[in-house]
Amino acid sequence: MKKVLTIAGSDCSGGAGIQADLKTITAHKLYGMSAVTSLTAQNTTGVYGISDVSEDFLARQLECIFSDIFPDAVKIGMVSNAGLIKVIAEKLEKYHPSNIVLDTVMVSTSGSKLLRDDAQQALARLLMPLADVITPNIPEAEVLAGKKITGSSDMAEAGKLIYDKLDGKTAVLIKGGHDLNTANDMLYVNDSPVWFEGVRIDNDNTHGTGCTLSSAIACNLAEGLELSRAIGKAKKYISGALNYGLNLGKGSGPLNHAYWLKIDE
Repeated sequence: MKKVLTIAGSDCSGGAGIQADLKTITAHKLYGMSAVTSLTAQNTTGVYGISDVSEDFLARQLECIFSDIFPDAVKIGMVSNAGLIKVIAEKLEKYHPSNIVLDTVMVSTSGSKLLRDDAQQALARLLMPLADVITPNIPEAEVLAGKKITGSSDMAEAGKLIYDKLDGKTAVLIKGGHDLNTANDMLYVNDSPVWFEGVRIDNDNTHGTGCTLSSAIACNLAEGLELSRAIGKAKKYISGALNYGLNLGKGSGPLNHAYWLKIDE
């Protein structure tokens, strides 16, 4: 059985973070492991508290995982301070896992910054160069590229700018979910853009879609799929989870990560 490690924050309501990641990994019939970076008090209406773990405790979690059940892929989500980012980078450089997917959780859907400047700089300097692919949304890509994105040509230009900053060693998947007209994503890899067309689904319950997509990509990479195919399959999974139409909570609700699982009676 292939193994996938998620390094991310906890969402007590189960829609995002390590809970969404582990559900996604299980739905792909792989073995999920987690290293928790932060505890959050949140639900479908918002985030009401964040408590980071200590650097030493995160390091111990990662040592326990890498020294015993070595993952076939690693997904990294919310890491809220520079010290924790440094710990993760040190462990990745020590153990050299393959198939690292970094969900660059930097900017909220509304455009608010979620990381302090020092953490944002550490993310770009220490973690992004170690990843096989990063998955910024449009507001995050605008920050990383230093460029406003208003359409597909801007997405491609921003992808190239970020790709070049990372010396062409890290693929860049810009998610088009913030585009009001399409749900198309753009992968910049091998010095050229690759487009993944999507159909916008009329569903306001999108809590945890970024976490879920990056985890699904990591699962597909762990299974040995080439990056473009891994992304295409992950987008299909997300579309199915959204199409299911789960409606929980008073705000933007979660997906049904298990929509395609069938239990034999």
